[in-house]
Amino acid sequence: MTDALVEDGFLILHGWQNHRPAGHWEHWLADRLTASGHAVDYPALPDPDHPDLEVWLAELRERVDALRGRRRTVVCHSLACVAWLHAAARGDVAVPVDRVVLVAPPSAGFLGRHPEVAAFAPPRVSAAQLSATARYVRMVGSDNDPCCPGGAAAVYAEPLGLPADVLAGQGHLGEDAGYGSWPSLLDWCVGGVDDAPIRSRAE
Repeated sequence: MTDALVEDGFLILHGWQNHRPAGHWEHWLADRLTASGHAVDYPALPDPDHPDLEVWLAELRERVDALRGRRRTVVCHSLACVAWLHAAARGDVAVPVDRVVLVAPPSAGFLGRHPEVAAFAPPRVSAAQLSATARYVRMVGSDNDPCCPGGAAAVYAEPLGLPADVLAGQGHLGEDAGYGSWPSLLDWCVGGVDDAPIRSRAE
C-alpha cells in the first residue's frame, strides 16, 4: 500500500490579494498538516490581485483531479469559496471529494464593488449541485465580516442547507483578524467527526 492511500489529502485554496504570507492561518495549517504526514497542496493561484475566473477554475479542476488520499478535504477561503460554487454550478468536479469547508465567502455586493473580482459574483447553484462536489460541505463565517455584511450563514449556508459555524466578532477570518493560527480548524481537518464545531482561534 502506498503512502498516498494512507495519508489524508488536503487542498488549501486562498482568496483575492492573498500571496500566501507566512503569517496567515492557511500557511500555518499547511505546515501543520504536512508535519503530521498528510499530503498537502497549497498552490499560489494565478494573479491573485487581478484573478481571472476561468483561469482559477482551470487550476481548481487540475488540483482537485490530482488530490489523493484516504480522505480528501478541500479548504477554501474568501474568493476561493465562490470559485468552488462556480465549479459546482458547472459540474466541474468530476469525482467528488470527501469534505469541503468554505471559510468567509464574500457576498455578491462586495464582489460587485470591486472590478478586479466582479466576474466571480456568485452563480446560481443548487444544493444538489454543491453536494455533487463533496460528501460533506461545511461553512464558517463571522457575524461582522466586511466582505459579507449579511453573514455567510444567511447569504449562503441557509439557502444551500449547509451546516455553518458563526463566529462572533472575527471579521474576515484572515491575517488582519489575528488568524495566524487556527487550532480548531486544524482539529476539524484531522478529526473524524465532520459535524464537530469549528470555533474561533481564541476558543
